[in-house]
Formats: sequence, C-alpha cells, structure tokens
Amino acid sequence: MKAIQALITLVLLAAVIGSAISLVWARNESRTLFVQLTALQNQRDAMNIEYGRLELEQATFAEPRRIDEEARQQLGMVDPRPQDIRLLRQ
Repeated sequence: MKAIQALITLVLLAAVIGSAISLVWARNESRTLFVQLTALQNQRDAMNIEYGRLELEQATFAEPRRIDEEARQQLGMVDPRPQDIRLLRQ
C-alpha cells in the first residue's frame, strides 16, 4: 500500500515539475516573441516614414515645371518654332 502511495506521489511530483518547466518555457517564449514584435513594429514605422519621404520626393520630381526645367537644362530641349509645327489629319 505504501509503495502505491509513493508511486502516486512521484507521479504527481513529476507532473508538478513538468508543469513548472512548461510555464517557464512559455513565459520565456512569450517574452522573446514580444521583443521580436517590438523590433518589427519599429522597423515598420521606419519604413512608413521612408515611404512617405519617397512619395514626397516622387511628387516633387513629377511636377511638370521640374520636368520641363530638366528637359531644357540637361537635354537642351526647346519649344518648337511656329513654322516647325505641322498639323496632320487622317
């Protein structure tokens, strides 16, 4: 009878120790995942800021006035003279 009680006690002790180890592991895993989540959120925020900056830069470069200015300065383009314009009809 005492052997059965001792066996039950050992089984219950093993279950308690296993449960405690599982709890510690789960909390550690939770903390690790939280740190990863925070790092990814910071990275997302930095990318959103960079995306906004790039959108602003794109809007600046896409302005018709700027395109015209670049075409005139870098490519040497000019407006055609009236006598150089031909109107074509189908």
